[in-house]
Amino acid sequence: MRYLITFVVMAFFMTNLNAQQFELGFFAGGANYIGDVGRSNYILPNSPVGGLLAKWNRSPRHALRLSLLYAEISADDTKSDDTRRQQRGYSFSNTIAEASLGLEFNFWNFDLTNPLPQSTPYLYTGLTYFRADHMWLKNGRGGNLVNEGTNWEFAIPMVMGYKEAISEHVIGAFEIGARYTFTDNLDGSWPEEYLGRRDPDVEFGNRNTNDWYVFTGISFTFTFGRKPCYCF
Repeated sequence: MRYLITFVVMAFFMTNLNAQQFELGFFAGGANYIGDVGRSNYILPNSPVGGLLAKWNRSPRHALRLSLLYAEISADDTKSDDTRRQQRGYSFSNTIAEASLGLEFNFWNFDLTNPLPQSTPYLYTGLTYFRADHMWLKNGRGGNLVNEGTNWEFAIPMVMGYKEAISEHVIGAFEIGARYTFTDNLDGSWPEEYLGRRDPDVEFGNRNTNDWYVFTGISFTFTFGRKPCYCF
């Protein structure tokens, strides 16, 4: 992880600080979780997500990006295609508040100083820090999953998107972004993280895989600041 942080910091300072163009806007869409409860679809938005985006365009090919997003995630075994999960019948809901900082890489040059149209696919990665609730089967197997305790954890975002300049000062984008988390307890399957001890009577699911969550949606950002010269 320290190498990823070092890479982001180096990229931040690798160009002339006088070359600036900023974007500020919002993101809205749907969220889904991938773990040990409910459906196992990788992309199936079933709850809302929204928040703010800010970007500092450092060249026509990359930008430093900060996002602050808030989402609900939920899952229900009765909606799964797995008969074992259907029979088990667990369900939960949780909330995620995340801050993410990293680099957005454009496949093609994206330079609003050139004539429109301007568009490009892009990738984003970096480091995410988020807050959620811990979950656990407080009353043992056969009971309900309950929210109890605060789970602060890191995640690695892996985002693919496509953006297009609607005008010289408005950019629209669509993206799908998976977050690999460093916790296995967004769904209560590994409560040792909360309890501080093993308790096989309330553990379930696959211990070898951590939880994921996915945000799918659209964003609109508005550019401001003087036009960049992208001097190296």
